[in-house]
Order: sequence, then C-alpha cells, then structure tokens
Amino acid sequence: MTTAPTSYSPPPPDHSTTVAFLRVCRAVVWVIYAIVVVNAIILSLAFVLRLLGANPEAGFTEWVYRSASRTMGPFRGMFPEQAVGDASVLDTSLLFAAAVYIVVALFIDALLRWLSRRVVAEQRATANHWRAAGGVPAGGAPGAAPWSGDPAHNPPGQNQPGW
Repeated sequence: MTTAPTSYSPPPPDHSTTVAFLRVCRAVVWVIYAIVVVNAIILSLAFVLRLLGANPEAGFTEWVYRSASRTMGPFRGMFPEQAVGDASVLDTSLLFAAAVYIVVALFIDALLRWLSRRVVAEQRATANHWRAAGGVPAGGAPGAAPWSGDPAHNPPGQNQPGW
C-alpha cells in the first residue's frame, strides 16, 4: 500500500521560457556579430582603398565608400585625414570605427554570457531548493522523485522540461 504525501507544494516554475529566452539572446548576439563583421570588413576595405589612392569613380570603390559612410557617421572627422601621396589618404577614423564596433559587439556578448550564467545559477539554486524541500520536478506529480539536475541520471520520464 502506498501512502500519499502529507503535504503537497506546487511544482517549481517551468524554466523552459528562460531557456528559450537564452537561445533568443544567443541568436541576437550572432546577428550582431554578423552585422559587425560586415561593417568591419567594409570599413577596412575603405581604409585600404583610401590608403592606396583608389579611383573614387570606379564602381566598386564608390560602393565601398558609400557603404562605409553609413557606418562612419558617429566617427567622421574624429581624427584628421593625412595625405600620404598625390591620391593616397591615411584616414585613421575608419580603423577606429571598425575597432569600436568590434569592441561593442564583444561587450554585448560578454554581457549576455554573464546574464546567462546568472540565470543558470539561479535555476540550479531553485532546483536545489526544491530538491532539498522534497519538491517535485517541474511538471511532475506529487510524490514523484525530485529532479537530480542531470538528465542522464534521472529515470525515463523524469527529465527536466526544456533540456
């Protein structure tokens, strides 16, 4: 004969929305990286073309300069341009802009990684709290074995949702 538990507490909150949020954050970081890499390549190309004195009326050169001017807005005129030859120009603002965009992308990545670690630590603390209190796994039934935190060590059907 099986005895019913004397007290029932509701299951811990379902963390599947948190896992989905973290996945969306990672996708956003990858999109930001893609945009930053494209902009850094265009800014670097514009730097090299200006340094080598490329003809600004050529189609490719015109496209690179036009594309670079969009992302150069906040940095335009930050450093003086220095003529190196008849048509060559050393424009360090282009390199500075590329470096700033890369650093900002790395900062956003570091911030989201830190946030992810904090959320995962909070989830583990909550799971440990429920396990210590004799709670049930998320979505489990009263009296069910608590979730161990590792899907490989749980009996079939006792895995944490979202993992």
